[in-house]
Amino acid sequence: MKFEIALLPGDGVGPEVAAEAVKVLETIGKKYGHGFAFHPGDVGGVAIDKHGVALTPETLAMCRKCQAVLFGAVGGPKWDDPQAKVRPEDGILGLRKGLKLFANLRPVKVLPMLINSTNLKPEVLKGVDLIVVRELTGGLYFGRPKKQWRTSKGRRAVDSMAYSEQEIERILRVGFELARGRRKKLTSVDKANVLESSRLWRQIAIELAPQYPDIALEHMLVDSCAMRLIQQPADFDIIVTENTFGDILTDEASMLAGSMGMLPSASMAGAPKEGSRTFGLYEPIHGSAPRRAGQNMANPIATILSAAMLLRYSCGLTKEADAVERSVNAVLEAGYRTYDIMEDGKTKVGTHEMGDLVTGRIA
Repeated sequence: MKFEIALLPGDGVGPEVAAEAVKVLETIGKKYGHGFAFHPGDVGGVAIDKHGVALTPETLAMCRKCQAVLFGAVGGPKWDDPQAKVRPEDGILGLRKGLKLFANLRPVKVLPMLINSTNLKPEVLKGVDLIVVRELTGGLYFGRPKKQWRTSKGRRAVDSMAYSEQEIERILRVGFELARGRRKKLTSVDKANVLESSRLWRQIAIELAPQYPDIALEHMLVDSCAMRLIQQPADFDIIVTENTFGDILTDEASMLAGSMGMLPSASMAGAPKEGSRTFGLYEPIHGSAPRRAGQNMANPIATILSAAMLLRYSCGLTKEADAVERSVNAVLEAGYRTYDIMEDGKTKVGTHEMGDLVTGRIA
């Protein structure tokens, strides 16, 4: 079976970690009899340098013809001008909107062998296994008006958090459906005590709940959720929330697993199902880390695990996805670590070496 994959490495460490994920997918192809055709494209800062825009119509069209997108990271100090009209981040935002990727899934699972790699007490982390479902194409990042201007009293700026009933309902349904396949608990996160958009969010969650009588629904304010993620993270199963809140909470949650370099993500055009094929974009949750670029330091595990999600949700290859995840666990169990999860008594390796170790254990 052959799969067409759009490959968008991006900037900074993006090309390095994406290369390791490609290596893993190619190994899966050889061992399980699949073919993966990778179609490269520019996105982010590298696209600005070459084409003057962060995402060209040609790259977007190429992505639409593929079954999935493997993405690295975008950004860097070279393009970090707050007055610039074009920014690298426009590339990923354009992909999300242009490919209708409204649901971002970010699993957070604390692996036993990494429980001492974080700043939290091991007893707090025991049993942590949650998924944050983040709405991806609405809210502050896309709302209008969005502008900056000068007045007689100085400069002003505005961003709008706007949501429609349809946008809220479809992301909540993704959360409910995922909860059905797990521990049947859904935490809907909002700021309903202050924001009108959050009040609508909560109203719709309450209205949908009777359609999912098997799911225990709780409502939580985003500030309370931020606190609970540190106090009692194992209490969560599925968290569903809007764009900006989800962006912030998932970076916080990454520290539960020891590093942002450990967490994969999938941006989906629909609710994913085991063994089915839903179009998606797969990327590590970390950024481009320009200071680490070209030094063979970045942790590729988040990108490799994103490739496992690609296998599971966009290719329908469950046993192959399991094989990748088992291999990652075996490498970590054997004591190999990149710099970000390094601890005493373990063996420090670089980006390429970690990729080789994972591919070498795929069975």
